[in-house]
Amino acid sequence: MLMMREFDDDDISSSPYSRKVGERLRVIRRQKRLSLQDVEATSKDEFKASVLGAYERGERAISVPRLERLASFYNVPVEQLLPRDEQSVDNEKVDEGIAGRKLPVDLVKLSQLSGQPFEMLSRFMRMIQVQRQDFNGKVLTIRGDDARAIAAMLDVPVDQVGQRLDALDLLVHPGGG
Repeated sequence: MLMMREFDDDDISSSPYSRKVGERLRVIRRQKRLSLQDVEATSKDEFKASVLGAYERGERAISVPRLERLASFYNVPVEQLLPRDEQSVDNEKVDEGIAGRKLPVDLVKLSQLSGQPFEMLSRFMRMIQVQRQDFNGKVLTIRGDDARAIAAMLDVPVDQVGQRLDALDLLVHPGGG
């Protein structure tokens, strides 16, 4: 007869969902350009490298309060530490950018600009980061749908968004900076 045992959050045999949560944790940590040891040191040992590694491998379940603290540490919404649904991933693959051209925007330079259109543009970029679950915080590539909204914010035709962003020195050029 099979005996039921009480479930212990930390004592799991790598479930598929735990592995997916772990993959998200690893993706966000790497986007922040942090090693496991960096997280341990920066968090003043709140998140031990060995334990965080076990979470990332799906070998250990993370509690909701701990997940919340880790999201706060990474400065991302909690839901970004959870696995994505497959539909949103498929939708991203379909969207290939503005007429096949990518417009990488320098978020650091954008944050240094002041004035109504730039504050609105910064908020819009943060919203895109949340939607795409992209939190590297330095560069964000603009896509077709994004360009239409940006055109309205900058008061230029859609086909001139790239030129306007370039004139504002907000585009990251290959090999440049």
